[in-house]
Amino acid sequence: MKLPAHNRYDYVPIIRRPVYDWPEGKRLAVFFCNNIEHFAFGRGLGSDSTGADVAQNQRNYAWRDYGNRVGIWYYLDFLDELRLEKPHLIGHSFGGMLAAEVAALASQRLARLVLVCPAGLWLDQVPIPDFFTFSPEQLVKSALHDPKGSVGKTLLAQFQDPDLALDSYRCLASAGKFLWPIPDKGLKKRIHRVKAPTLVVWGASDGLIPTAYADVFHGAIPGSRVAILNGAGHLPMLEQREAFVDSVVHFLTH
Repeated sequence: MKLPAHNRYDYVPIIRRPVYDWPEGKRLAVFFCNNIEHFAFGRGLGSDSTGADVAQNQRNYAWRDYGNRVGIWYYLDFLDELRLEKPHLIGHSFGGMLAAEVAALASQRLARLVLVCPAGLWLDQVPIPDFFTFSPEQLVKSALHDPKGSVGKTLLAQFQDPDLALDSYRCLASAGKFLWPIPDKGLKKRIHRVKAPTLVVWGASDGLIPTAYADVFHGAIPGSRVAILNGAGHLPMLEQREAFVDSVVHFLTH
């Protein structure tokens, strides 16, 4: 079988490849193998799936050359480009998962890390709901402590606007590539490498990623702290702004 984009080499399954002998019968001590994903140009998940003649959007960029395995290097390149030395890194939800991946790979590049209701780990006994199937009403109800309050009304209003609704669904589609069917993409194997001082913030009423995961992240990151905010769900920065800002600022400045 040949890769459809070129004729440079044939694909041969590893079980059919000849045994390789090292010179003079030497033994191999360490072997690093990088997994490279290949997409045929203009085909497959990397191409636009809408059928419309439109420019690439965030969803398709995510499918083509992004992810918690590839995109982390882009973040580090971004820090280099801006010449940022030891910045604080804050990530929320899927962004918290990526922030944790950055910290696991290059903690020495960060001053402090704040993870707000992060995705990335999984407990069989406390499963995360498949919120990609939720209606806007279900999303708001699960995400907020007070879905009928001002924040809930604002979020639901966004789904009434065609442009904002389209952006929201594109964001969900992009996140779904890495969080569906379960958000366990191997972070649990790397998270112990996070050495930057870390604060884990969670809303006590989070119905999207249950608050039980705060203890999991806390236990996995040595020396981390936890702040549980009452009266907040998955968006504590919106439902409990003052308490959220106070917690984060105090952590970053003390």
